[in-house]
Amino acid sequence: MTEPESSELEQEPAAASTLFGDRIELARAFTAALAEQGEERGLIGPLEVPRLWTRHILNSAIAAPLFHGAVADVGSGAGLPGVVLAIARPDVQFTLIEPMERRVAWLDEQVTALGLSNVTVVRGRAEEVALTGTFDMVTARAVSALRTLLPWTAPLARNGGELVLLKGINAENEITAAQKQIRKFLLSDVRVEVLGEGVLAETTRVLRATVRG
Repeated sequence: MTEPESSELEQEPAAASTLFGDRIELARAFTAALAEQGEERGLIGPLEVPRLWTRHILNSAIAAPLFHGAVADVGSGAGLPGVVLAIARPDVQFTLIEPMERRVAWLDEQVTALGLSNVTVVRGRAEEVALTGTFDMVTARAVSALRTLLPWTAPLARNGGELVLLKGINAENEITAAQKQIRKFLLSDVRVEVLGEGVLAETTRVLRATVRG
């Protein structure tokens, strides 16, 4: 079996249909658009297309059952995880917060093309948008280390709201390094959960915490 070229989208994993159910066609459309335009528009790196489903789409989608209510995705970028989650969970309201104009343009295009009525796109930095204490849940993926990320995410959550941050293998170390910020923002029940074992080729780590609860 030869390795796919950098521009070749990997075959859709079997788990995709399970995770997206009757929304799979929307997931396929978004994945295809990201594969076709992502590198050119500076949304993903040149080596990401051959692992787009595995490393990015399903990595985001596996967390979808955790969400409810009104959710903010900070630094939504290419729409990972915000657009993916909005596809998988049409019953949840997502606000995608992104400061870069070209990425906001991409997000707006995809929301329109996919008919995602449960998504609002907001251009701005999380610490500057007037949405403090607004959301039931706040998420982010591959934005920054936890000690930097908490001042951007925690203030957006309502009292008793929750952070669900998609993280890498160093998530536990990030918690250790962010103890000052964890205390400052009154986080409780801070923990790492591993999702997708036995379902995905690559598991997803989510860092969860309750804000001012």
